[in-house]
Amino acid sequence: MTPGSNLPLPTVRVSVDVAAPVRLDVSGLLLTADGKVRSDDDFIFFNQPSGPGVTYQSGGGTAPDKVTVDTSAVPPGIEKIVVTASPDAAGQTFQGIEPTATIRNADDNSVIATFTPPQLGTETALVVVEIYLRNGAWKARAVGQGYANGLAGIATDFGVSVEEEPAAAPTPAPAPAPAAPPAPAAPSAPDPRAWAQTPPPAAAAPAPAAPAPAPAAPAPGTGKINLDKGRVSLQKNQTVSLVKGGRPLLSQVKMGLGWEPAFRGKDIDLDASVIAYGPNRNHIDSCYFGKLAILNGAIKHSGDNLTGEGGGDDEVIVVDLGRLPQEVSGLVFTVNSFSGQKFTEVAKAYCRLVDATTNEELVRFDLTGAEPQTGVMMAKLIRQFSGEWEMTAMGDFVKSRTVRGMVKPAGQAL
Repeated sequence: MTPGSNLPLPTVRVSVDVAAPVRLDVSGLLLTADGKVRSDDDFIFFNQPSGPGVTYQSGGGTAPDKVTVDTSAVPPGIEKIVVTASPDAAGQTFQGIEPTATIRNADDNSVIATFTPPQLGTETALVVVEIYLRNGAWKARAVGQGYANGLAGIATDFGVSVEEEPAAAPTPAPAPAPAAPPAPAAPSAPDPRAWAQTPPPAAAAPAPAAPAPAPAAPAPGTGKINLDKGRVSLQKNQTVSLVKGGRPLLSQVKMGLGWEPAFRGKDIDLDASVIAYGPNRNHIDSCYFGKLAILNGAIKHSGDNLTGEGGGDDEVIVVDLGRLPQEVSGLVFTVNSFSGQKFTEVAKAYCRLVDATTNEELVRFDLTGAEPQTGVMMAKLIRQFSGEWEMTAMGDFVKSRTVRGMVKPAGQAL
């Protein structure tokens, strides 16, 4: 399976195990339609190994941990079970570790599907796969969404209360003279092994916690951000989640692509296209100057610009995110030089995502480098397991003068 792909479950009972070169902690969360647990009882892991329709089994360090789902026993109102994993060693990331989830028939242990999340780095926890209910049928979807703040970040997102380890009681000492209390030490990171435990007895109301600091800006070329702070300027390989105010952007957007000749007075004829893929990186269709509308009009092309002269976008592709068929899980936006001119002859190439309703520019990526090639993959949009889309700046050059020659390398880049 590939990120975003899904398949119907051929059996009522399935198990999911996640294997890696290091020991992992695997867990499952039962979620309602709003993507939250009903209570901490819906968090299934080593300290709470069973819940309604979902059980956890430890591999003991010699085999992968396993989460088993009996879809016939999942209570009404639960629409998905997400399976998560994190390295057992504190602070360890998935850098250099390729975890593989195996979905099996829980009755005979036969393999239904496998999934290895690609391109992992600083993530310390993953939502690996989900078992979800759609139109009365249970399915499995490959996810691979990473969190840099560990399982505690996943738990918080899904509504689990994360208890901090209580501090050890100090050794009694003779009563000292009254003095100003020392500044409190920074709290230790929440221990995932303390989740879903009975909280300590109520004590005096604590002082209000200081507000959490704003997250640091991601380092160049890494990290993930959203649209809450307005227009986003991406660098190569950086990703933005098309979410604003906690809600996915599912309206019409325009991908504008522009360029200028590097040498004054010289025309440069480039062609912008978008290639649509299914969950298994299968090519569904391509929209370009020779095919100006695809997917029943959910994607439309503005037409060919033969010179690149003039300000503003040279070619525009309109995408109605809300009307895209469910089987479309990835879009790759490309630019090709049909006449054979190389991108070293191009200046100021860029792509920008615009809200088609308000004409507000949401995301921009300026291509700062060039290679003597005839094709470039500018950006990709990937549908996430939770429904929202993410845009990643690419800037990867390919030897191809036509969109047809971009299909295979763009699919591999998803």
